[in-house]
Amino acid sequence: MPAGERVYTGLEILQQENFQHSEPLSLCRLRSRKAGSAMLPGMAQKPSIAIVGVGNLGTALAFALREAGYRIESVVARSRGNSLARARRLAKLTGARAVVGSDEVKAGILWLCVPDTEIARAAASLADGFRGRGKIALHSSGAFGSEILEPLRRRGAAVASVHPLMTFVRGSRPSLAGVSFAIEGDPAAMRAARRIVRNLGGEAHSISRNQKTAYHAWGTFASPLLTALLATTEEVAALAGVSKKAARQRMLPILLQTIKNYGTFGAAAGFSGPIIRGDMETVRRHLAVLRTAPVPREVYLALARAALEYLPAKNRKLLRSLLESTGG
Repeated sequence: MPAGERVYTGLEILQQENFQHSEPLSLCRLRSRKAGSAMLPGMAQKPSIAIVGVGNLGTALAFALREAGYRIESVVARSRGNSLARARRLAKLTGARAVVGSDEVKAGILWLCVPDTEIARAAASLADGFRGRGKIALHSSGAFGSEILEPLRRRGAAVASVHPLMTFVRGSRPSLAGVSFAIEGDPAAMRAARRIVRNLGGEAHSISRNQKTAYHAWGTFASPLLTALLATTEEVAALAGVSKKAARQRMLPILLQTIKNYGTFGAAAGFSGPIIRGDMETVRRHLAVLRTAPVPREVYLALARAALEYLPAKNRKLLRSLLESTGG
């Protein structure tokens, strides 16, 4: 899951104009609570926030926070030039100031939205001019714990990691309502983070520092690797004479129904196809036709083995034997 870009697939994309479905997706369980207006009187009681980083996550978070009634006090650029120009654009749209470095930041909360590989460097750089007594510093990495913000903690800030289980890509600004946020860190920072998540309409969940890597891997399965699987399906569609664009359009109904079934019934009851039926001949034919597509064939074998491990299937022993004998 790429750092700072944030991995984890937003199901609200299924509700966009080109992804309509006739019935609501029950698995979303999105709350109906509306985010507060940026003009609500309650804004005065909420701490101001400085956003560090103007990538997909930082931009989406800045807008979501403003809509939830938080004042974006400043947008912090890494340096002058392109970084500052992007910060100025975001600052203009959110009523904030664009600054370079932390010495000009007046906000009560400093929120780092930079890629994972940049967090340690950014924390050390920001600590130089940071007056942290009584302030909060957060980062949104799914992989790293709050300890990576130690330079800011030494300057007096309470620190925490606050990761939304959501994907952020260019051109998309997903809602954070109903989104799970994994939180760990100093008690004061965790309390502040929980209040923010609640105001965003999200759901806060505590996580221990030693669980972060497994959590990050889970998120990677949920979105980036799922996208990789969908890209693989396009390669298989090509074997059937279907272009990638056409495959994407034609697959949407079955994809949407599969996700809905999973959310409503769970994996086992939402499973269908030749493996649950124990259809040896169909699986054998699939593997034969996929010999001309080595990578999709490897993916098929891996997922079929996972299905036999975790999902209901007839002829389980025979299917395992078939996969092992033809999967060399």
